[in-house]
Amino acid sequence: MLPSEHRLRRRQDFATATRRGRRAGRPLLVVHLSESRGATDSGAHGAVDPVANTEMTSPDPHGAGEAPSPARAGFVVSKAVGPAVVRNRVKRRLRHLVAARISSLPAGSLVVVRALPPAGAADYADLERDLDSALRKLTAPRGNRPQSTGTASSPTGAGQ
Repeated sequence: MLPSEHRLRRRQDFATATRRGRRAGRPLLVVHLSESRGATDSGAHGAVDPVANTEMTSPDPHGAGEAPSPARAGFVVSKAVGPAVVRNRVKRRLRHLVAARISSLPAGSLVVVRALPPAGAADYADLERDLDSALRKLTAPRGNRPQSTGTASSPTGAGQ
């Protein structure tokens, strides 16, 4: 079970993770990860963030003088996934999977896992594979992504 201090409950926290965070989509789920304000550059693109201009700007409910909060996770499983029994099974599986991985996430980060309709028919191993793949992509350093452009990837040599 996911401990209470690791749960997202407020609508604002879900909005912060989905609007400010990075996203990794997989066939069964989409994962949004928003790292704490000190760990990321919130104004990297020069765009005005509508969530940042509200009175409640901090995604962290703890005060500034306190220790950083632990990573917190929330789940979105819509009716498109299936009837209530199926949705609850998917939520239980996702909670269990995230609980085992929450300690490896950056402190203060917000994670939202949104199940897609195929998740209702997926087994535990498939959900685990997609979650691990998405988290691996989101927690990888941004500068270490493989280069996919250039002449090496062009079989016709059009880039030369």
